[in-house]
Amino acid sequence: MPRIIFKCRYLKNSSEHLSNLVEYVATREGVEKIPDSTRLLPATKKQQKLIADILQKFPDTVDLFEYEDYLKEQTRENATELIFMAVEQNLDLIGKKKNYVGYIAKRPRVESLGTHGLFTDAGVPVVLSQVAEEVANHPGNVWTNVISLRREDAARLGYDNAKAWQDLIRGQRNMIAEQMKIVPENLRWYAAYHNESHHPHIHLIAYSTDPTEAYVTKEAIKNMRSSLAGEIFRQNLLQIYSEQTERRTALTKQSQDTMRNIIMQISTGICKNKTIEDLIVHLVERLKYTTGKKQYGYLKAPLKAMIDQIVDELEKDARVAECYAKWYELRNEVLKTYVDKLSPPLPLSNQKEFKQIKNMVIAEALNIGSHHVTIEQDEDMEGLADEAESTMDVPGDVRSAEQEIPSVDDEMTEAVEDISGTEPEPIWEEASEADELVELHYHVAWSERYKEARVYLYGSDDMEQDFTEAIRLFMEEAETGNALAMNDLGRMHADGISVEMDEAVALDWYDKALTAFLKVESEKPKPYTQYRIGKMYAAGLGTPQDYEEAAGWFDMAVSKNHKYAQYSLGGLYYQGHGVSQDFVMAFDLYRKSARQKNPYASYELAKMFRDAVGTEKDMEKADEHFKKAFTGFLDLEGQSKDDKLQYRLGQMLYTGIGTEQDTAAAIVYFEKAAKLGNIHAQYMLGKIYLDANSGHEDMEKALEWLTKATNNGNAHAQYALGKLYRDGSHLNKDIAKAVALFTQSAEQENQYAAYSLGKLYLTSEDIPKDVSAAVKWLMLSADIGNQFAQYALAKLYLAGEDIEKNIPKAMELLTKSALQNNQFAEYKLGRLYLSGEDVPKDIAAAIKWLTASAEQGNQYAAYQLGKLYLSGEDVPKDIVAAVKWLTASAEQGNQYAQYALGKLYLMGHDLPRDRDAALKWLIASSAQGNIYAKFLIDHIDSFRDPAVLLVATRLMHHLGNIFRDEHNRVGSSPYMQVDRKLRKKLMQKKSAQGHAYDDHAPQQSY
Repeated sequence: MPRIIFKCRYLKNSSEHLSNLVEYVATREGVEKIPDSTRLLPATKKQQKLIADILQKFPDTVDLFEYEDYLKEQTRENATELIFMAVEQNLDLIGKKKNYVGYIAKRPRVESLGTHGLFTDAGVPVVLSQVAEEVANHPGNVWTNVISLRREDAARLGYDNAKAWQDLIRGQRNMIAEQMKIVPENLRWYAAYHNESHHPHIHLIAYSTDPTEAYVTKEAIKNMRSSLAGEIFRQNLLQIYSEQTERRTALTKQSQDTMRNIIMQISTGICKNKTIEDLIVHLVERLKYTTGKKQYGYLKAPLKAMIDQIVDELEKDARVAECYAKWYELRNEVLKTYVDKLSPPLPLSNQKEFKQIKNMVIAEALNIGSHHVTIEQDEDMEGLADEAESTMDVPGDVRSAEQEIPSVDDEMTEAVEDISGTEPEPIWEEASEADELVELHYHVAWSERYKEARVYLYGSDDMEQDFTEAIRLFMEEAETGNALAMNDLGRMHADGISVEMDEAVALDWYDKALTAFLKVESEKPKPYTQYRIGKMYAAGLGTPQDYEEAAGWFDMAVSKNHKYAQYSLGGLYYQGHGVSQDFVMAFDLYRKSARQKNPYASYELAKMFRDAVGTEKDMEKADEHFKKAFTGFLDLEGQSKDDKLQYRLGQMLYTGIGTEQDTAAAIVYFEKAAKLGNIHAQYMLGKIYLDANSGHEDMEKALEWLTKATNNGNAHAQYALGKLYRDGSHLNKDIAKAVALFTQSAEQENQYAAYSLGKLYLTSEDIPKDVSAAVKWLMLSADIGNQFAQYALAKLYLAGEDIEKNIPKAMELLTKSALQNNQFAEYKLGRLYLSGEDVPKDIAAAIKWLTASAEQGNQYAAYQLGKLYLSGEDVPKDIVAAVKWLTASAEQGNQYAQYALGKLYLMGHDLPRDRDAALKWLIASSAQGNIYAKFLIDHIDSFRDPAVLLVATRLMHHLGNIFRDEHNRVGSSPYMQVDRKLRKKLMQKKSAQGHAYDDHAPQQSY
């Protein structure tokens, strides 16, 4: 922070007894630079005598920079600089007006702007002789001002040349006129810049053309100094944070670190002070008989004196005293810019910035008097709650098979909207057994050759799979125009069964199949053909996906009671694809299809009974239909070794849905389906072999199947493999591969992969932080419904650090997450409604969400509920409920709840005193580092109330928080330590100079 010296006097004729000083300036070392060989020698006796004389004649010389330098090192150079500057700053006392003008304009080291160094308002010519005569003959007062900077400050701030000073004074001339009580147009001023090696400065002459004007008060001098310093300080801010010298950076950081360390000691230490305890006990009694408002400003003088005495006792603590001294040091760094002399330090009890500690003393006394239980220093608990949240298991990382995707449930809902063949074709339905056709004629027929091809494709009990033979037979059948064979060829090329995976070839075969189905339907409409056409539109095979068109075809088949069309149309109503979402209609269609022994419909019906969707919840009927579905799938798989059926059976066996859980049997079905290219089965095999608890762990097989499924585009396998690379589990850690795999999976709308990507870009140390990418992926995951992404995004919007603060959006996301039973979102909502800081305070909502979180085992929510019921401030005091929730939290290891219970049992106000119970909980809390618990254990047999024992410590910690708030302003504002009135004046001056109220350089913290 630069400091300026500002002197303001008016010219008088010199006294004869001071002429020797003028002679010295003219003839001694000050005129020319001292030779390097002698500059560091001790000051001469004559210099020492002159300095003593100067200090006697001009006492304010002690305020000069040069005097500070001389005291540090009493060398000839520093003595010369001091004598020279002292005389120069007092030339108004020892020189004549005319000579004064000539001297400042032409002295050695003046920076000339032509033939001399004088400058004035823009466009006004300066003729030295005329100015000298004008000043000499002026009948009124002529004011002389000297403005001086240290060399290093001048160089850093750009005030080491006449042009910078000229611009400064021209910009400030109206302010100078105002403070000197001169009408602006009457002001005449002249200045010259003297480029001294140690302390460059300017001399400024000012007067009014009206001799009756010009009057300068001490307040005006202070205002001029403040305005000039403020302008120089503003320039400093533009550079100090970008080009700060290493020396100043190191000093500032050291000072900041020292302050932080002291505050930490104050905020975490124990203060044992018998005097404070006695005074507090006395204050408690006095306040009982005090009427009116119990705040410091309203109390009578004797009570105020007692409170001041308590605060002054706190100041005697070595930690507090050191911190207060450091605070004063930092505060004075700013004040030095505006004042020449600093006021002596005040006692802590008289310092305005710390007056809130007095009301805290009163609050502590009132709490003790009312037996109010306080729980000391639990401010860090929010950080612990966030830390616990950051390490939580996220579904998708650790989840049940039922939650895993693809589950049977998910595969069912994909039957209508994904690839064809999700359920086996109705083998015996309406398929002509016609003789093979030699010439091309579109038809839909389960011919002998077509059925043989399917046996080779899926295998049977009597025949091994033979993909080569299957594709040969399908090709022959397709050449006759059989739409079914064309469709299967499309699927084989899409899945890479026996051939290279080729999307273009697959689409070509699907297009031919759809053309054939449409041709056959136009010649001879049948519900089976209508159903198959609907499936192709629903899945977008051979045509752009069109759910509305698909619904039309399904509806035609449903009118003929086609059970698979009923099932497929039910799926559209369930999802709201192509039709208005209608769960009741979906339930009715599934039920009609199930009554015709469609196991797929039975499965969906079971889900709706289980989840109470479109019907009343009925677990008995749900179990019944799950069993029917499993039996039906077994029967169908016996007729057609379809990989989709095999996958479904494997999934039901793996999850124990509709049958007994049997992982070994599930693996058999999964392997059959996986060999047919079923990517979901491949993923499930990888998952099972990866699971150490499955009883079938085999890392080699796990990586083999996960890699196959990943290469085949399975989003869930990509996510699972990405986690292995991210965590370095079973594979070498490779964040680049992890990000690539997560991205592939997230682009297929895998909510867990999108969430993981968002967290990586936001918090990982392995890749550069990328907030925009993090928000993009978290938003995708949250929109899909991922509760963890919703919670993570909400925290970003709440904090307003990485993205713009948006409380409504944060509350929307937190609510969505909480409605999915996210205990951390519930806890966060409870805290927000309880504090009333970002949203209106709502105790009912706070209790609702905190209770929901606590009932899920959240120790922090349970603790907050315990505190709430214990304090009796926002809800009626309920000691039973308080103990219930505090115990629930304490049993999970919450040190603050343990301490609260220990203190309750020790105090014996709200609960019967129980020394053993108190010790049990205090010891548990102390073991986790709770210093208050340790203090009470050490004083367990004290005759004093624990609240009184701890009052000095609590007050010291309150004071630590005040110091922290004050310290946080260091470096954040150029006026961080300036008192309110001075700060207000400075802001007004900045505004008058055209600067915005908050105009400052970018902040820097250490």
